[in-house]
Amino acid sequence: MEYLKSNSFVLKSAIFATGFAGIVAEYVLSTLATYFIGNSVFQWTMIVSLMLFCMGLGSRLSQYFTKNLVRNFLLLELALSLIVAFSSVLVYTLAAISSYYDLVIYLLSMLVGLLIGLEIPLVVRINKEYEDLKTNISSILEKDYYGSLLGGVFFAFIGLPILGLTYTPFILGFINFFVACIVFYRFKGKMIKKQFKPMLGSIGIVLTILIAGMSFTNDIITWGEQKKYKDKVVYANQSKYQKIVLTEWKDEHWLYLNGNLQFCSIDEEMYHEPLVHPIMQAHPNPQKILILGGGDGCAVRELLKYPSVDKIDMVDLDPNMTNLGKNNPILIDINEGSMNSEKLTIYNKDAYVHLEQDTKSFYDVIIIDLPDPRSVELGRLYSHEFYTLCRRKLRPNGLLITQSGSPYFATKAFQCIDLTMQSAGFTTVPMHNQIISMGEWGWIIGTKNKNISKETFKKQLQSLQFNSITTKWINNEAMLLLTSFGKKDFFNIDAKKIEVNKIQNPVLYQYYLKGNWDLY
Repeated sequence: MEYLKSNSFVLKSAIFATGFAGIVAEYVLSTLATYFIGNSVFQWTMIVSLMLFCMGLGSRLSQYFTKNLVRNFLLLELALSLIVAFSSVLVYTLAAISSYYDLVIYLLSMLVGLLIGLEIPLVVRINKEYEDLKTNISSILEKDYYGSLLGGVFFAFIGLPILGLTYTPFILGFINFFVACIVFYRFKGKMIKKQFKPMLGSIGIVLTILIAGMSFTNDIITWGEQKKYKDKVVYANQSKYQKIVLTEWKDEHWLYLNGNLQFCSIDEEMYHEPLVHPIMQAHPNPQKILILGGGDGCAVRELLKYPSVDKIDMVDLDPNMTNLGKNNPILIDINEGSMNSEKLTIYNKDAYVHLEQDTKSFYDVIIIDLPDPRSVELGRLYSHEFYTLCRRKLRPNGLLITQSGSPYFATKAFQCIDLTMQSAGFTTVPMHNQIISMGEWGWIIGTKNKNISKETFKKQLQSLQFNSITTKWINNEAMLLLTSFGKKDFFNIDAKKIEVNKIQNPVLYQYYLKGNWDLY
């Protein structure tokens, strides 16, 4: 009796482990899809949905496995161990040499789901010798779901932030492999003798492949990462939130987040000076400043040029990014050590949550330097509700500026941000600049002062002088160009059809994704 219970325990432990590995494998593929394709909500939705569909399909197909259940289960585990272990390597390799990596990500997700769907019914049928039907089914499914929960916790706190996409898949592969080994040892008596040696040989081959793959995976993924960028990768890190990459060409450097260019040291002043100096010059006495994003430290560098600034609060979600800005020699050289200023306080929190929770701090100027609104979750940081929170945090006559993507490559998105800020009570003026490395880029600057018209505010900005500070690019002539867009109907867009971006109606990311990015 104890032996039977022990066999059942082994099977349940196997399902627990494969449930753990299976869900983490899907999270890995979802993260890869987000990194290489973008639009995280869509990618996670599609990949998890495809996995569940294929699990159902696998369960349907399992009825045709009528013999050699233990052997078939072992083959499934060995196949899963190889597929999940080499998922990142395969995607990075294909991304470097082909444009079909997105299709491969979806196919891998479907294949993992199919194999998981096959193995659960097989274990139920093997376990029926040791438990009655109701206990058997409930306990097997219970262990699978528990394993999935632990897998989610593992991926969130260990897999992605510590092991990254390089080694997490191989950990999963070895989990499936060890499950196969344990089941083989425990149930080898239920296998036909002539199947014993081939199965033992298969286990040995898979182990060799896993060890060899894990030995070379870092080099392969580094090669694939390098192929993604035209310049030499000098730093790459997968944080809990994003992929951070620094590249180098001669003495110049580029910063990428999730494959999207954030700045180039050749011309970053053409981005950061318009982000900071117009709003600082427009305020009569800017003392307390809030930066949302900006973990590279370049905006802080420009703010520290103003003697009136007493305190700068920075809210950036990713501690890996802010630590890089504080400690990386390349970024320290670019931001002039600004991230280590005594005037700066860093909060590694979600910007929206921070604004909701902080009821004591108020600011003269708020500078928003966040990633483009290419997803629903990022669009939340460009919403009516978010700008309303910002307005409440501003002192009387306070000013706000946000980077707003490209007015030419994503015109509707740019206009949507302008409209959304106005809906939150700001008088706004759009600005733009031709940045060599990024193309035409834009900002929206807004004032809390309701008594000033858009035209008056624009004239004030156009009359700004920058003689009191040291700049590399911006001057009064530049301000005239920054605030000039030519004829408004150039793009022939009906402004009446553009909606305010709200949390319950997230239209901005759709405008952004449907922009003219093919021209970029």
